[in-house]
Amino acid sequence: MYDLITATSMGVRITPPFRQPVGIGNEYVMQSTSAESNVLNISASLGLKTKLLTAFVKDSPIAAFIRRDLARRGIESEGPEFDQGGPWGYRHQFNIADSGFGLRAPRVHNDRAGEVGRALKPEHFDLEKVFVRDGAKMMHFSGLFAALSPDTVQLCLSLAEKAKAHGTRISFDLNYRASFWKGREVELRDAFHRIASVSDVLIGNEEDYQLALGIQGPHAGGRDIDAQIDEFKDMIMEATKVYPQVKVFATTLREVYNANEHLWGAILYKDGKWHLAEPRTIQVLDRIGGGDGFVGGLLYGLLKGWDGEKCVQFGWATGAMAVTMLEDYASPADENQVWSVWQGNARVVR
Repeated sequence: MYDLITATSMGVRITPPFRQPVGIGNEYVMQSTSAESNVLNISASLGLKTKLLTAFVKDSPIAAFIRRDLARRGIESEGPEFDQGGPWGYRHQFNIADSGFGLRAPRVHNDRAGEVGRALKPEHFDLEKVFVRDGAKMMHFSGLFAALSPDTVQLCLSLAEKAKAHGTRISFDLNYRASFWKGREVELRDAFHRIASVSDVLIGNEEDYQLALGIQGPHAGGRDIDAQIDEFKDMIMEATKVYPQVKVFATTLREVYNANEHLWGAILYKDGKWHLAEPRTIQVLDRIGGGDGFVGGLLYGLLKGWDGEKCVQFGWATGAMAVTMLEDYASPADENQVWSVWQGNARVVR
């Protein structure tokens, strides 16, 4: 029985060292990456059993690197291999990103032409094996993968239907991206609504809820976090009317002072009660993956059966921890390390 599974399209991120901008130096560090694997990394690091449903390019050295890196992180993977089909065929996407510094913001360039994960379909997986013979306590979806192609839309819908039928809890991080939705608004709004309608956990910021699901809320940016909290709560209460079966709603709160310092908070609505991780200043080494870190910590807490207050605190801390890493994900050594982050305790542990 797996604790947490997800479907994703794996790629690699290359980052200049020492927080330099892309295009200036000639040295890069490479890591395997996807929003969904970032989420699983928290549970995998803390000893839960996790698996990715994904695709690989046959005989690709990048695919081999991704497989090894996932294994190092304690994340199992399963999925078909596709023949590359020549130099202009399939490949794993490249995410080219720097970390920014001070008032120079991070910049991200996605190179996704020929991305192998876009070709994944329901028939590439034995869903009876996934949900019956192996079994899973929770299935996590991200709107990034769901919106990747018409095929991945159908895969996510099939996975959600099967998960619901077999009692697997469903988590859905909306992750709206305008470039993925262009010209596909009707198709994707319907698909996202269908997944949200069977979800137990629904996560997103103000843009996600409004643009992916059509639920009105505060405008992004332009005001400080404290002024927006009540509006966030109103938005989530509207979402409870549309999706009454959802047991947990969550959103993060972020105000950017500069690339190295953010105000970071989170809101959770669980079992009819609000839980707030009050916004606090955190130091940022690399902001990419902070939201995934929050989701990963939240889902870990839910899998452990914790109450809402403990879940939002743990998610806040794993998100804050993720942005101290040059990688896109947090890899906590143990729960105590995460709780020390929440408590603001940075004393040396000997």
